[in-house]
Amino acid sequence: MAGIAPKRRVAPAARGQRFAVVVARFNEPVSKKLLDGALAALAGHGVTGDAVEVHWVPGSFELPQAAQALARSGRFAGIVCVGAVIKGATPHFDYVCAVAAQGISRVGLDTGVPVTFGVITALTEEQAWERAGGAVGNRGEEAALAALEMAGWLRSLRRPEGKR
Repeated sequence: MAGIAPKRRVAPAARGQRFAVVVARFNEPVSKKLLDGALAALAGHGVTGDAVEVHWVPGSFELPQAAQALARSGRFAGIVCVGAVIKGATPHFDYVCAVAAQGISRVGLDTGVPVTFGVITALTEEQAWERAGGAVGNRGEEAALAALEMAGWLRSLRRPEGKR
């Protein structure tokens, strides 16, 4: 998707819930900006302090496994995965991107916990920076807002009829 993501409607249901952010250390300067965006989005909706855990993993390939362990712990209403994969001269980029995207999606489907994709898959370092708080927005912020929205939506499904 090109451009800045559409504004999301986040219900106040996020208050009192816990979220995790899993950050890929590979391309760490970019990942750090994505983490900053995710934390700012969570804080903007009242999710701060002990309600947020940050977990670093070696790279984007490892994000799904960490997200799965966190989701299975039952402690989190949502999990935000952030990282950056920048294309090089080999097909390694394609494999890492595919594993990260499919794995992160699979964790959410298998566990029922919202697990969002804030992984930049860029052809150049310049494109990565544009998506880590530059002209195109911050994919970490967008992923955190998606996690908040989905956690609120799922929580509303569990309420008795008429209590939404």
